[in-house]
Amino acid sequence: MRFGMNKSQLGWVIVLGSVWGVSEAALGMGLRSCASFVSGSVMTGFALFFIAAAWAIARSVSGVGILVLVACAFKMFDALLLSLPVLHGAVGNPIFAFFMEGAAFLFLVAVFNESLREKAYGRAVLGGLGALVAVNLFPLVKFATGVPACVVSGTGYPLALYYAPLAVAFSLVTVPAGFWIGEKAGSWERNLLNTASPAALVLGLALVVAIRML
Repeated sequence: MRFGMNKSQLGWVIVLGSVWGVSEAALGMGLRSCASFVSGSVMTGFALFFIAAAWAIARSVSGVGILVLVACAFKMFDALLLSLPVLHGAVGNPIFAFFMEGAAFLFLVAVFNESLREKAYGRAVLGGLGALVAVNLFPLVKFATGVPACVVSGTGYPLALYYAPLAVAFSLVTVPAGFWIGEKAGSWERNLLNTASPAALVLGLALVVAIRML
């Protein structure tokens, strides 16, 4: 795996990270503490969609890393609007999840045969396994933020593991879709990215503000 990327690829990654950040705010707009039922599993599928798209564009660790950092920046901006500390369960725990999802994807990309990664079924398997690894890593969040993972009501069983089959099933579709979007993006007009990427950041932050004002 390589680490570098060019200016065009960086622009697309910033755009994707901004859209991911807004979607996280929209999907979790009512969340101030724990994830609600299947919301975490849905967010895992969405996260892997953006991670796969960033990988398809940049084919580098840096691409996925910067994407995750942009999404984290949006989450922290959202926390500022909600007057929540970074280590609050609704902020620090999702940020931990972002890093675990990115790490799970990169690990599987490294071990998957390259020709398999180029096939639709291979990408679907990559997505399903990526979700499975990520949700199994998530309960470790307590050691990172001090806030334990949300559990099924009346039990001590983490929601992330309880709804893991849904996250896996969703990611079987979102990851191949992310690859497709990322590969298509490479054929679109690159000059637009000089203004599109900063515009996406500004527009994304404005949308998060609007969502929190609803």
